[in-house]
Amino acid sequence: MAQEIEIEFKNLLTEEEYVKLYNDLSFESLELIEQTNYYFETHDFKLKQLGAALRIRRKKDSWTLTLKQPHPEGLLETHDTLTQEDVNQWMINRPISAPYVDQQLRELGVPLQELGYMGSLMTRRKEREYKNTTLVLDHSFYFERSDYELELEAASKETGQQVFRELLKSYHIPERKTDNKIKRFYNAKPQSD
Repeated sequence: MAQEIEIEFKNLLTEEEYVKLYNDLSFESLELIEQTNYYFETHDFKLKQLGAALRIRRKKDSWTLTLKQPHPEGLLETHDTLTQEDVNQWMINRPISAPYVDQQLRELGVPLQELGYMGSLMTRRKEREYKNTTLVLDHSFYFERSDYELELEAASKETGQQVFRELLKSYHIPERKTDNKIKRFYNAKPQSD
């Protein structure tokens, strides 16, 4: 099965903090990655109630359906690759079956046909290796807002936490409670009548 445990640490940044890290850690010479997340949920937010989230991510010309679920070490991610035709069906609220994600959704008791498209979030990302971790700077755009975020991905929770806290401390950046992108997206989503 296409699954992995994601161990990451996040911190929202001010624009000034973002620019300082970008310049000091030589991000300017790295490839810019543009990716768009398309989010899906039931009308009564079953996934959210379970602490889960579902997205299709477009990165260059590839499309990946990902279900994120809580896991003791971080997040359990289940992936399926989709075609453009599959994505078109998802976008008009006719989700196409995807074997690995379908299996997980069945275990959660979330019927595929109840899922609907909720909107998108576009991110301009740069990433680099940093002290045996992956350091990521994101500038994300959704609805009428944008935000800056530092992410650090690590092989273990202990290592990641140590490197993350040392980096924040060395740049005098306060540790901020930071929701993941999908939570920020839903919190910013205009309420429909």
